[in-house]
This record gives sequence, C-alpha cells and structure tokens, in this order.
Amino acid sequence: MATTSFSSLQIAMSRSCIPSSQKFADVSTVVLGSKSKAGSWSKLASACHVASVQPFQRSFTSSSAKSVKIVTKATSESNETSPISGLPINLKGKRAFIAGVADDNGYGWAIAKSLAAAGAEILLGTWVPALNIFESSLRRGKFDESRVLPDGSLMEITKVYPLDAVFDNYEDVPEDIKTNKRYAGSSKWTVKEVAESVKEDFGSIDILVHSLANGPEVTKPLLETSRNGYLAALSASSGSSLSLTYIASERIIPGYGGGMSSAKAALESDTRVLAFEAGRKRKIRVNTISAEEVGNAAAFLSSPLASAITGTVLYVDNGLNAMGVGVDSPIFKDLDLPKEQH
Repeated sequence: MATTSFSSLQIAMSRSCIPSSQKFADVSTVVLGSKSKAGSWSKLASACHVASVQPFQRSFTSSSAKSVKIVTKATSESNETSPISGLPINLKGKRAFIAGVADDNGYGWAIAKSLAAAGAEILLGTWVPALNIFESSLRRGKFDESRVLPDGSLMEITKVYPLDAVFDNYEDVPEDIKTNKRYAGSSKWTVKEVAESVKEDFGSIDILVHSLANGPEVTKPLLETSRNGYLAALSASSGSSLSLTYIASERIIPGYGGGMSSAKAALESDTRVLAFEAGRKRKIRVNTISAEEVGNAAAFLSSPLASAITGTVLYVDNGLNAMGVGVDSPIFKDLDLPKEQH
C-alpha cells in the first residue's frame, strides 16, 4: 500500500501457512476441535484453527475454485479465562488495516480481535468474491459470538474494503476477472486503489497486517507447478508488513508446494530489506510472524512494547521451528518413501 498513507507505521506480516494437512471440503464444514474464536485470551492457548482460504485460492484457468480447509493445531493448553496480567498493550488511538479476512476462523480475524482488545480501530480488506457473504454475515450477527472481546464487548469493525492483492493497479487486471460476475458490483479493489481509498477515508493508518495466502497450485510439487501458479504465489503471498509466514521458508515441508515455500522465503527476505529501508526513511517497523497462535503476538509487535523490534521473524509455533516434523506425521503417509531395511 502507498507509503504516503502511513505515519510511524507498524507493519506486521503474518505469513499465512497452508500446511499439508489441508482437506478439500465445503466451507461450511467444521474440521477438528474448537475454532480460533473459542481460544483462551489468557495465554497462547490451545486451539485448532480451521481457516478457509478459498478467498485466496484462484485458478488462472477456471472460474470455479475449490475450498481448502486449513487445520493448524497448537499443543499448549490453558483453561484460564482471565486477561493476561503484566505489561499492558495499549493501542488506543491507533488504526489497523488487516488484509485477508473473509470469515471468523482465520489468523486475520484472530489478529483483528487482539488488536481491537488492545484498543485499536479496525479496518479490514476482504477478497472481492467473498465480500458480500462476509458483510451479510456481520450484519446478521453470525459472527457475534466470535466478536466478543475479553471485556465482554464486541469487536467493532469500522469499515470493510474489497481487496484483491494479486493486482497492483486496475490496468493489471485481466479481462476475464473484470467481467467475472463474482467481481460485479465492486470497485476500487486493487492494492493501489484500496490504499488511495483508505487515505481518502482516514488520512493514515498505524498498523498494517498482511494475512493473505494465494497458492492456486499449493498441492502440487514445485517441479509440477506452472509458471503462472508460481508467480501467483509470489505475487500475493510474499510482500507486506506484519505478515504471516511459515516454516516451509526454511525447512522442507512435504505437501507445501506450488511455489508457496519460495513465496515465504521471499517474504522473510523482504521483511529484512523493508525494515532497513522503511525504518530509515519513515520510522516504520516491519516484522513477520511464523504463525500458530498469532493474535497476541501481533498485538505485541504492533505496540510500543516492541519499539526496538524490526526486521524480525517471530516464531509462534509451539517449537515447530526447532523440532521439525516427526517421521510419524500424517503429511508423510501419501509419500512414496523408501522403507527402512532391518
């Protein structure tokens, strides 16, 4: 988004992971355990986040898109319900824009709640074809239960903007997208247009969260990924500010294909470069979260308590980055691996 819209901006990139435990299913299906909206606010509590990434899965050859249910499971547990004690995170008077929220299950929603709980004003960017359903669900109170904050109030969303982060300018949009009925009725949804709209509406923002993942060929091995699929993953998943990344940027994660591992590696590299350049010119901090329980971590990185932290990848993954993937993990079950000989 245009840097002219930001003043002392805290950029939090939450690299949205698309792990290999994904299953193709109808978006109304609940997969495993409790959703993120039921997680404890007292600690980085255990939850099974079921994030539909259908809004960010777009085929370049077909107008029909499959829904992908992403299951990211933490291992720590907490039964406490009281707010966290200790240093307070105060974001009152700050305005946050979270790109990549299309339901109440994903990382973006969890981050928005944590920022709202700390006092920030919330703006959302929602994938264009998902916008009507999302706004309708908000109006009908479908998300009211998951909007509840620790003090009992409901998270307020000041404005929802249509957004397709694949395209910088409207001139970049191919004709088949412009005429697609899922985009009918919406306007000013490219990155530049949204930045200009936010600037016109509010003047500036203080916190930018990139919670997008677009890997149309994520289920394919890298060798089988098309050029378009690879570039699509890099285009939408590898740039921004508080962003969500995934350990596949550094380690081999079977099933995390389609160029997404490359996109996340690029994202982390961009985090360091942006931290240097934006920090020098505009005093903007840029960080990335390797995400599991991300809401509280995002609120911390966006707050004055993290004023000396920039250019950093913060792992919030219950130690996955240190321990790696167990050989008995389900992600290996469909791979043709050589059997150990005894």
